[in-house]
Amino acid sequence: MPSDKLRILLVGNGGREHVLAWKLAQSDKVECIHVVPGNGGTAGVEKCQNITSVKDTDCAALVKHANDHNLNFLIPGPEAPLVAGITDHFNKYAPTVQVFGPSEAAARMEGSKTFSKDFMKRHMIPTAAYENFTDYNAARNYLDVVSHPVVIKADGLAGGKGVIIPKDNREARHALESIMANHDFGDAGNSVVVEEFLEGDEISILSFSDGETILSLPPAQDHKRIGDGDTGPNTGGMGTYAPTPLVTKAQLAEIDRTVLQPTIDGMKKENMPFRGCLFTGLMLTKTGPKVLEYNVRFGDPESQSCLPLLRNDLAELMQACCIGTLAKHTLSIAELSACTVVVAAAGYPGSYAKGTAMKVSVPKKEEGMYLFHAGTSLGEDEQLRTSGGRVIAATATGSTLREAVDKAYKGVGMIEFEGMQFRKDIAARALK
Repeated sequence: MPSDKLRILLVGNGGREHVLAWKLAQSDKVECIHVVPGNGGTAGVEKCQNITSVKDTDCAALVKHANDHNLNFLIPGPEAPLVAGITDHFNKYAPTVQVFGPSEAAARMEGSKTFSKDFMKRHMIPTAAYENFTDYNAARNYLDVVSHPVVIKADGLAGGKGVIIPKDNREARHALESIMANHDFGDAGNSVVVEEFLEGDEISILSFSDGETILSLPPAQDHKRIGDGDTGPNTGGMGTYAPTPLVTKAQLAEIDRTVLQPTIDGMKKENMPFRGCLFTGLMLTKTGPKVLEYNVRFGDPESQSCLPLLRNDLAELMQACCIGTLAKHTLSIAELSACTVVVAAAGYPGSYAKGTAMKVSVPKKEEGMYLFHAGTSLGEDEQLRTSGGRVIAATATGSTLREAVDKAYKGVGMIEFEGMQFRKDIAARALK
């Protein structure tokens, strides 16, 4: 490993970026972290400073900032900059900066659901039956002839909200109309995937990869819908816990063999080797695990549960992914459970107010409780305010899942702002 200290440019302003900053700051390899633009939580992390003068979508300005401040390691947090080609841009214009994240070609695995479904078909990776459509009428006609229940997915990026699970044909037609005819998700809905609705337990796996080797964090379970009992519209995620007992060691081995390694091997074969964190969403069906989706970055809020369980130096793992030495590492995972409860603004995932004043107590370090900020900002008056839909998350670790869940909800009690909403049943399925 190069002995040079890492001076990191971390792009993003969500809960994922706060937990990444928190974990990276613990590394002796890390000298400083510039977070563009960051949030009210990253502002208080040791070694971190928020940079609000640079736009997180402006690749040229990010390169200039990295050069001006002698930064040597880039971590794009969210999917949008990766899909837009930030990795390739830095490789071309700032070749001395290592990038933890896939190329624009590899990022299509998240950027286009059509592309990723066709990739799975080519490499015989188990997934739901599907058809792709760019024509609204053809898609409508397909709904009338298909015999199984369906899920309708906007092809492009839609902030975690472009997946609709209709109850019947009427709702399916309405979903198609909103995506393809009304363009509710903009250009993301120019084409759609209509796929078979799978039944079973859903899990998420976050995996480090250097293009050949893959090392996975404990399996997590996300809670996508806004309401208790999985009711209401989809969100970016209202809470997670890890590891989930709903998947056995034998099933994890099967997922490695039939999904994860074939994905990494297939991407290498297609000349788009995957370097970074691959998120694989799976459904555990009666006929085996099947892929629901790929993301090309750390999951949010999965990272808030998984990273506190990781004992390794995160910076060292990330650098190994960049230089192709991941095979020399093994993951060390704490024998604990973790739970994350997301606290959202009133109205989310619809329209919501911003700028609401917040009061947040800080848990003691030794308690195994953490508050990871997402949609928060710190004004010049040092007043913390809401600035997004998913505002903040309470995470806790415990020797049992029950203990982790109870502590996470205790953490929610340390957060106060008008209209705050959160689910009260995170991990309930596993605790049954």
